[in-house]
Amino acid sequence: MERKGVKRGVSVYSYAGEYGVTMTLEDIFADIHSMGARGLEILGNSHIPDYPNPSEAWIERWFELMEKYDLVPVEYGHWVDSRLYQGRELSTEESLEMLIRDFKIANRLGFPILRTKLGVIDETLTPVKNWKEFITAALPYAEKYNVVMCPEIHEPTTLDSAMVQEYCEFIDKTGTKHFGLNIDFGIFREKELPKDQMDPGRPPMEHSKPEELGPYLPYVYCCHAKFIEMSDDLEEIYIPYDRIIAVLQENNWDGYVLSEYEGFHRGQPGVASDQVRRQHAMLKRLIGE
Repeated sequence: MERKGVKRGVSVYSYAGEYGVTMTLEDIFADIHSMGARGLEILGNSHIPDYPNPSEAWIERWFELMEKYDLVPVEYGHWVDSRLYQGRELSTEESLEMLIRDFKIANRLGFPILRTKLGVIDETLTPVKNWKEFITAALPYAEKYNVVMCPEIHEPTTLDSAMVQEYCEFIDKTGTKHFGLNIDFGIFREKELPKDQMDPGRPPMEHSKPEELGPYLPYVYCCHAKFIEMSDDLEEIYIPYDRIIAVLQENNWDGYVLSEYEGFHRGQPGVASDQVRRQHAMLKRLIGE
């Protein structure tokens, strides 16, 4: 039986520099299991062979690996690829078709939550204008396939942005349980990145404070535990994890935080595993496991 409260998981995206190069999907699953983490996120088009039409043999093997490594499918990453065609955005009907396709795959693989990336129209990640139309049309199908669509709140977006308010208002107005939020902890980053890792033409980003998160947690089904660099004393250098986890626990939030490593040396063999392992040692301490 799963424990209540904040639970630990990993996004396979953390191993992007090694997947298919030095590590297989099973290697990554074994690594996650060795950390005592259970929750899992995959990206449909990156981690499923022959996506969007995985073979029956691959699906059977998927469940064998879930059992072998005691993993729980938590979040399935997918996209509404609004710029699939040059010169125009996808119609509402085309977007709906794309959503239903991934609902079916996620449901077959046992994922209850989808990190639904919506097409955007600017650098502040404002979604395409017809997002309400195709999400509304998708709600009955999301209920049928028992999934929740969660756009990711990711820097440079802040919690008090018009976009987040609009998402929450949509949820309140519709009363839906099949649309929510994924909070990426990068929105709480407090320290600037080294100059050689920054876009020289981009101004400093605004960030939210962890203490602002509480009122939004009823809308949050999953979190991306974004991190950049773990120190030798097992602290995240740029993001205040102690305060983030404290807010989750003070509000009795029940869900998975999924490691998403986006460090500077991700392509070097062994770095992702070492960094994710360090993060989970920190998370265990902060969660109180």
